[in-house]
Amino acid sequence: MEYAERVSMRLICEIGINHNGDMDRARELIRQARECDWDSVKFQKRDVETVYTKEFLDSPRESPWGTTQRDQKMGLEFSIEQMAELFDYAHLFDLEAFASAWDFKSLQQVESLNPPHHKIASAFITHHDFCRKVASYGRHTFISTGMSTIAEIGHVVHIFRDAKCDFTLMHCISTYPCPEEKCNIRVIQGLRTVFDCKVGYSGHETGIMPSILAAALGAVAIERHCTWDRSAPGSDQASSLERRGMELLAKYARGAQDALGDGIKRLLPEEIEVAKKLKYWE
Repeated sequence: MEYAERVSMRLICEIGINHNGDMDRARELIRQARECDWDSVKFQKRDVETVYTKEFLDSPRESPWGTTQRDQKMGLEFSIEQMAELFDYAHLFDLEAFASAWDFKSLQQVESLNPPHHKIASAFITHHDFCRKVASYGRHTFISTGMSTIAEIGHVVHIFRDAKCDFTLMHCISTYPCPEEKCNIRVIQGLRTVFDCKVGYSGHETGIMPSILAAALGAVAIERHCTWDRSAPGSDQASSLERRGMELLAKYARGAQDALGDGIKRLLPEEIEVAKKLKYWE
């Protein structure tokens, strides 16, 4: 089914850095998203030397990529040319492809790929200069709201409305993984009421129930980290969905939205036929 024929909810496969710096693995995850009936794939782009301090990068860390934090961080990064190749690959499967940038240089690079959306990660919601730059491009933007107060969210909403840039707030709890009892899915309704805008859900839980509840509450987008193996090396793998979880979430989240209907009470033709049998006095 073409994306344009879908209901309003978008399922976003957050590949992020779960590809572990392997282009073949990234392609595999793109195919997995398509096979599991998701709509979009998202990556992350950062300039390692800008985002992290030299002291941090020089500190020791044993990983498949080397013995320092720098080795790991650099090993997980794709060049913008590689990312362009992955965007093109995703388009072959009729998938949207975009990325969240973690610094101004990376944002400019991602913008050069003409993505359908930008994404502001939760950590950047208080980086007002960065948010203003994203809004200046005029592309629809997903804004994650983890680690943020209502006042902080309101400031970013104001930035995007001033720029006349379309956006979707994404309810998010920034713990990895997030216990289901702390997901607080009703915040979706609260954000929609307070800001009168589109609201989605970016989840880090290990299961799928909170995401299905988000769909039932009318989330216009659900973003989940996805992987081939939750036990693989990497900081986001444990809070990700494997193939079976992706399949089930797509099935039940779409089913939840279908079952919501439009809220208008009406008699179905099937009910009228049943009424003829049961309402004997009419």
